[in-house]
Amino acid sequence: MAMSKGTIAICFSLLACAAQAAALRAAVSKVDITPAPGELMWGFETRTTPAKSTLDPLYARVLVLESGTQRLALVTLDLGRSFGQAATEEIRQAVRQSSGITCLLLSASHTHSAPGVQDTYKKGVPAWERAAREKIKKTIREATDHLADARIGTGTGIAYIGHNRLRVGVDGKVGWFERNPTRIPTAPVDPTVTVMRVDSAEGKPLAIVVNYACHPVVLGEDNLQYSADFPGAMNRVVEQAVGGMSFFLQGAPGDINPYYTQQPLNQDALKMLSWTGERLGTEAARVAKEIRTEGGDSSIQSSEELVKFPLRWNPEQFHAALLKFLGPEAMEGYIDPAAREFSVPVATVLIDKKIAIATFPGEPFVEFQMNWRDRCPVPAALLAGYTNGYYGYFPTIGAAARGGYGAASAATWVEPGAGEWIVDRAVVNIQKMLGRLADMPDDLKGNVYKP
Repeated sequence: MAMSKGTIAICFSLLACAAQAAALRAAVSKVDITPAPGELMWGFETRTTPAKSTLDPLYARVLVLESGTQRLALVTLDLGRSFGQAATEEIRQAVRQSSGITCLLLSASHTHSAPGVQDTYKKGVPAWERAAREKIKKTIREATDHLADARIGTGTGIAYIGHNRLRVGVDGKVGWFERNPTRIPTAPVDPTVTVMRVDSAEGKPLAIVVNYACHPVVLGEDNLQYSADFPGAMNRVVEQAVGGMSFFLQGAPGDINPYYTQQPLNQDALKMLSWTGERLGTEAARVAKEIRTEGGDSSIQSSEELVKFPLRWNPEQFHAALLKFLGPEAMEGYIDPAAREFSVPVATVLIDKKIAIATFPGEPFVEFQMNWRDRCPVPAALLAGYTNGYYGYFPTIGAAARGGYGAASAATWVEPGAGEWIVDRAVVNIQKMLGRLADMPDDLKGNVYKP
């Protein structure tokens, strides 16, 4: 995708590549990060009553993979979004020193039944979040202390649990399609369940990573209990059926809702939550059981970049709209009122030259996940949304032009084309890691096109 000069600037780039293949080692661990009652919850701006209790625990689940000098820590969080940039960097530096982590992915499920997370806090970081950060650091360290030889493999399946919530009418106008209890087919939807299984050297399951795209919003604004929503139910199904530790890795659900979105509590909400999680979990477990993991020589390569994208809107109008949407106190925690651009973190990971992970720090539309998988040059392509930060929605250019919530609203911060660029960059990075693309020779770097 061609972009105008100066539209995107890479602030820093770190490409960490394994010098030579080594044995894969792995370990898992998890920790309960559920706050005490009393925290305001993520999502549903009309829900202003704090959480009163806990329906099911919120966890941080840790998978550490090591090959040679490279250590990847994948941390899935039962939260509405991942931590802010400063907090993420704090955790990254701490686990680099304590645990030798060379690449950290903090990925939230996007449940709307978890405490709110902000980038900055006017009254200081909440006690629950400070505690959660420390628990995550400790849990990563505990995992690295138990690294052992491992095997890895992937597989895919199909599950339908949701629909596209932006419905285009015959007149071309976009309408909001929140709930779909009759399960009317919609498009685009990605039913692909991508599963990565990690076993011990003896073939015992350690980790089952399930990558899928759907908003965890079966529970709605009338729910005042902390919950992982359907991913929690999915994890329980997978662990019971397969063993090991199950990880829900959220994909690109920016325009995807579960069929039973915001199911009222007095209308079998918990039953619908279980149905959704069990449907996804049953298919994930079936796929996981059929995966044949492999050991032997392994490699881990990663690229982490901080990219500048301009603000999409007129700054004054945007901040006025966001102020109306979030309110003054919440807005201060999400965005600098003077912001004209955003430094957006993205990462690409390649495992054994067979498994690729691309990340978005926000809510990508589902077509990005489908496009990434179609274009990725290795057999298994996972996309992790809500990872290492939060910068609103990432609609496709086409969706941004059509409009609708998340496509042309105050919830969309960065310019159209940002999502396409992130996928393009991930494809380029994987090709480089495979040795198929080389950086420009020094003697040609000054010889560039100038309009």
